Amino acid sequence: MQVHRDIDMLPRFRNAVVTIGTFDGVHQGHRQVIENLKEEAKNINGETVIITFHPHPRKVVSSAILGIRLINTLEEKIELLEQLGIDHLVVVPFTEIFANQPAEDYIRDFLVDKFKPHTIIIGYDHRFGRDRQGDYRMLERDAGVYNFHLKEIPKHILDNISISSTNIREALLHNDIETAYKLLGYEFFFEGEVVHGDKLGRKLGYPTANLKVHNEEKIIPGNGIYAVYAEVVNSERSIANKRADSRYKGMMSIGFRPTVDGKKRVIEVNIFDFTEEIYGKTVRVFVKKYLREEVKFNSLEELVKQIYQDKIESLNAL
Repeated sequence: MQVHRDIDMLPRFRNAVVTIGTFDGVHQGHRQVIENLKEEAKNINGETVIITFHPHPRKVVSSAILGIRLINTLEEKIELLEQLGIDHLVVVPFTEIFANQPAEDYIRDFLVDKFKPHTIIIGYDHRFGRDRQGDYRMLERDAGVYNFHLKEIPKHILDNISISSTNIREALLHNDIETAYKLLGYEFFFEGEVVHGDKLGRKLGYPTANLKVHNEEKIIPGNGIYAVYAEVVNSERSIANKRADSRYKGMMSIGFRPTVDGKKRVIEVNIFDFTEEIYGKTVRVFVKKYLREEVKFNSLEELVKQIYQDKIESLNAL
């Protein structure tokens, strides 16, 4: 898959079959659209082209940006789309200028001039241009003018995409990892840099990697204890060519550590059978199963006993 970030330097696509969206989660609903895109391109010996935006359009056009929580970072989205066999992903810088261009200019100067589409596959509710004045009917009107085909994504698929995205976020926040997995079609994952902590886990016999998640927009599961797989990220790694044996079994705690201090929310991963020093490196965590909620114990001895049980449950789950 080729990733393009400069819309003024796009190649000449061959019979481009284009769709547009944020594709946050690249979940089962999105995959229906992508399969349709690929089938259409195959039928005309064309190339699949997905147009997405960065940052998320809501950050630019909405004042309520503090509540935005994304299932995928841009880098994760790129990896997942690559795995699905897309030919081209175009990441469009979403700015106020871009958002406020007249809808007619969006069609003529952006879609037609930059992509020269053979076919555009889009939802009936797709809106674009200044004050969201552009819509499916406008594209339908201009299809003959600019000589492209227009195909509509059925309403039931669009509704499924919207409902699934909302349900995935809710499931993750409420520890329902099983539902998130079913809707995503893959294990939810996130990455964080290993930073220094108070090293209490090491003293208790369960050393942990304390993770700092850099992207504040990335959704993180609710507080609790989880069975996980962990992978130390290699800069050359991608989901498409990742080796299964690079993942280690482990368990993760997300929360305020009420037995110790209870002041700061932390993410700690105990990686089983792993002794390397990885401070400053990035760890990817695949969340497999929710085990239990946070509990305040009366002593560190009680905490250690429970951690031992957590490890047994994690190994059983993994």
